Amino acid sequence: MRRAIITVLLVLMAPLGQPVASGGSRELPLGMAGLPESRTSERLARGVTYTRIERGYQSNMDHYTVDVEVTESLQRAEQVAADLRAKGYDARIATVARAQDDPRPEPAAYVVRSGRFETQPPADQRTTELRSQGYGGARTVYSAQTGEQTTGPFVVHVLTVNPDRYEGTILPELATEIVPEREKLTDMARRNDAFAGINAGYFVIGEQDGTPGDLAGISAIRGRLISEAVNGRTSFLVPPDGAAADIAALATHIEARVGGRRFLADGFNRDPGEIRSCGGVGGDIPTERPKHDFTCADGSELIVFTEAFGPTTAAGPGAEVAVDRSGRVVEVRPARGGAIPPGGLVLAATGDTASQLLETQPGERARVRAMVSENKKKVSLSKGLGIVNGGPRLLRGGRPDITAYREGFVWLEDPAFWYRFGAFRHPRTMAGVTDGGKILLVAIDGRWFDYSVGASFKEEAGVMRALGAVEAVNLDGGGSTTLVIDGALVNRPSDTTGERPIGDALLLFD
Repeated sequence: MRRAIITVLLVLMAPLGQPVASGGSRELPLGMAGLPESRTSERLARGVTYTRIERGYQSNMDHYTVDVEVTESLQRAEQVAADLRAKGYDARIATVARAQDDPRPEPAAYVVRSGRFETQPPADQRTTELRSQGYGGARTVYSAQTGEQTTGPFVVHVLTVNPDRYEGTILPELATEIVPEREKLTDMARRNDAFAGINAGYFVIGEQDGTPGDLAGISAIRGRLISEAVNGRTSFLVPPDGAAADIAALATHIEARVGGRRFLADGFNRDPGEIRSCGGVGGDIPTERPKHDFTCADGSELIVFTEAFGPTTAAGPGAEVAVDRSGRVVEVRPARGGAIPPGGLVLAATGDTASQLLETQPGERARVRAMVSENKKKVSLSKGLGIVNGGPRLLRGGRPDITAYREGFVWLEDPAFWYRFGAFRHPRTMAGVTDGGKILLVAIDGRWFDYSVGASFKEEAGVMRALGAVEAVNLDGGGSTTLVIDGALVNRPSDTTGERPIGDALLLFD
C-alpha cells in the first residue's frame, strides 16, 4: 500500500553545541548548533519514506553586501580596500577557506566587501556605482549565502529507500527519452508513471557548450552506456532494486575497431569537439583534467552515437560510418548528420580522425568496446545498472572527504570559482548510502533567503553524515534541484522562472 500517510512531527532543540538524538537522527549541522528543527515524515511506499526538515530562521543580522573583488593576493585585497576607502566607501576583507583536498596553503581567496544593507535595492545601487568606477567584478550578495555564520533558515527534503523492504525499482531516466533537449522533472515523472523522483546529473544547457541535454559526465541506463565519464569524477551507481548502491569515482575507456583499424573513441552521444566539464582523452584543450562548468575543445574526435541520441546524429563537418545491428558497416558518409541504423550505431569523426575514418569500406566489420572502471578496476555494466554523474564526493567511510580540487571544482586561474560554487550556499542535490545499505536522496532548497538559504559543499557532507550516510556524492544543484512526489513538486526550485528543465533524473516506481 502506497502513501499510507502517518505524519510524525519532531521538534528538535538542544543546548548550544549538543547534537540531538531522536529516532536515530542527529541535529543537522546547518547554521549554529541548537537551532530549532522540525521533521515531518510520511511513508510513500513499502520501504520508501519522505522526510521534510525545517531548521533555523532568518536573522536580522543577515544583510546584503557587495563583493567587490575576489583575489588570491592579500596585498591586492588590501590595495582594493584602501582605494575604496579613499573614494568614501567602507571596505572590509574576508577570507575563504580552501577546498578540503586542495594542497595549496590557506586561504583560497580574499574577498573585498563594501556596504551593509537591509534590503537588496541599495546594495544593487552600490554594485552599479562600483562597476562604473572600474570594479567590474562587483556583485550583490546576501551574507547568509557567503558561508558566514547564519541561523538559516534551511529546508531539507529526504527520500529514504530501504532495499530490503522496497518492492519497486529505482531507475535513471533521460529527459525526452533521448539525449538532446531537456524536460521538467514533474513531466518526466508523470510520463513514466513514477511515484517519486529527484534531479540527477550535470548536463549541457546552451548550444555553445555542446548538445543541450547531453549529460556532462557518465550516464548508464539499464546497463547501457549513454555518456562517457568526466574521468575521475564521483558518480552514483544504483541497481534497479537499490541493493548494493555505491558511490565511486569512475573513468571510461572506449575503443572502436573498424576493419583492421583501431580508434580511441572520445565519447558517446554528443557534439564532437565540445567536452563539457573536460576530463576527457586525446589532447583536449586546455586540459584533460576535470574542470567544472567549462567546455574543453578537441578538433579531432571520434564519437559513438547510439539510438539513445535519437534518429540522427549531430550534423556538421567531418565523416561518419553507419553500422547495423550485426556489426557490419552499411554506409560511409563524407559529412555528419545521418541516420542511426535501428539497433546499430554511428561512428562520427572530425579533423584527422575523419580522414582516417573515410578509409572505411562498406561491408567491413565494426565493433565498439566501452569499459567503465574505478581505480583501473573494471566496473561491470550489468543488466539494469544505472549510473548518474555527479561530483564532488562528500563522504567516504563515514567521514568528510570532499574531493573538490581533484574533481575540477577549483579553477587554478580564478579563485572566485571555488568561492562562488563550493563555499557559497546554494540549492543542492545529493545521493548517499548508509552502512546498512539504505539509499538517501536529498534536496536542500536555497536562494530563498526568508525560506531556505542552501548549503555549501562542507555543509552537504555534514548533512549526509547526520542523516546516517557513510558514502555520499553531490549531484547537480542550483536551479536544477527538484524533488517530485506523485507528480507534484515538494521543494521550491530557485529559478525565478520556476521549475528548470533538466537532463536526467532518478525515478522511483512501484
